[in-house]
Amino acid sequence: MAISINALTQVEYEIPTNLDDSASIDSFLLRNAGKKVVVVQGLGFVGAVMSLVCANAIDSEYAVIGVDLANKDTFWKIKSINEGQFPLVADDPKISEFFNRAREKDNLLATYDPIVYSYADVIIVDINLDVEKKSQKDDSLESFDVDLSQFESAIKSIGVNCKEDALILVETTVPPGTCEKVVSPIIESQLKIRGLDVDKFRLGHSYERVMPGPEYINSIREFPRVYSGNNLESADATESFLRTIIDVSKCELTRLEHTTATEMAKVLENSYRAMNIAFAVEWSRYAEEAKVDLYEIIDAIRVRKTHSNLMYPNIGVGGYCLTKDPLLASWSRINFFNSSSQLDMSINSVSNNDMMPSFAFDRLSEVFGSVRNKKVTFLGVSYRGDVGDTRYTPVEKLVTKIQKAGGLLELHDPFVVFWEELDEKVENNIYSVLQNAIDLVIFSTAHSIYRSSEVIEQIYAMKPMFIFDTVGVLNKEQITLLSKKHSVSVLGRGDL
Repeated sequence: MAISINALTQVEYEIPTNLDDSASIDSFLLRNAGKKVVVVQGLGFVGAVMSLVCANAIDSEYAVIGVDLANKDTFWKIKSINEGQFPLVADDPKISEFFNRAREKDNLLATYDPIVYSYADVIIVDINLDVEKKSQKDDSLESFDVDLSQFESAIKSIGVNCKEDALILVETTVPPGTCEKVVSPIIESQLKIRGLDVDKFRLGHSYERVMPGPEYINSIREFPRVYSGNNLESADATESFLRTIIDVSKCELTRLEHTTATEMAKVLENSYRAMNIAFAVEWSRYAEEAKVDLYEIIDAIRVRKTHSNLMYPNIGVGGYCLTKDPLLASWSRINFFNSSSQLDMSINSVSNNDMMPSFAFDRLSEVFGSVRNKKVTFLGVSYRGDVGDTRYTPVEKLVTKIQKAGGLLELHDPFVVFWEELDEKVENNIYSVLQNAIDLVIFSTAHSIYRSSEVIEQIYAMKPMFIFDTVGVLNKEQITLLSKKHSVSVLGRGDL
């Protein structure tokens, strides 16, 4: 099973009204006396696993404390970690291996109490920073804004409590300039209020390149890292810490001159990928009109090494990064660096990607017709193949459009049992789903199971229906087979 929220642990707990967890914290620190303390702020998809990596450091023994807010959305993660159930499940065996080892060593604790920052030698910031997007009727981007208030509050909680010589390492993807113009001033202000030396704390930035899935731990531990500090001492301290948790025998550490440079590197990486995807969807519509197979064309072009990363067409962009990161850069340019110009190409890539589910729906209407009162089965609700993550999944928009058009829906995903954003149960048994009478099957996520010969054979055996592949799950041979009995349409394949 790929990475997903562990539904077994996501239960209702009584949320504490008194944010005092000092007894359990003191006991934990006593049991780990002599170890440096690493506090990870945020226990989401990045922070929770980063805590495991630090608790299983390559070159040091750390006492690791994960901290998150005491509210209904996050408190269950704290409780489940402390009760021996990791809040994420994954097909990466190292997740359970690292968690069990941390429990054996008793060097991992989760809490909601910000007092832990006062014990930390290293504080890693792994919290969300969202972009507020306003869309037009066709789902194109009308406007956007970045609200830093919650991020600033989280940084302030560090400054109110941290030691004056702590290393604060920001991993959160932020608008370029945030460490210099937001984080550093807040920390300095709070240290001054407390009468502490503002010249001793160290501030670094090193963005994560986490890839959910079977290599989850290795994507933190063995992926190349880019890092920087707000001064030489901070950069050196950041490098020294990273070398204890990153396997530098398998990947490189690259130092940039300033935190703004590493912040820009992260959003540039993701902006490039978002634009590549948006480019593909534009050409997929062209290919459909010209009645040619864009997949075949891209395969021919990919032979050239310089063009090997040209993207295939698909239903759209999802996940937490590509849907917003290009906008962080443009917002930064205007708000931090007083430019009169936005990053128009980056903004347009996000807008085009946001519209992709609408394009898919329009294509479906052309080739299938009305979905009213039709039994529609979605195969996949996650934003990415072999991953159980529904955050900003493009499938949500397509599901919503078909619901509004009167379609009768059934949802399947091998890695998702409950779709939190839509408050919908999701079926896990693919063969149970394919036993039902169906008018329309939509391949909406490229999970490996959907490509298996067993599933293809099961679909072929069903009564004639319409198959709409929005993510290129089916290969030519499978399309040929299924087309003998069913009607098949694939986004970007205009030759069908």
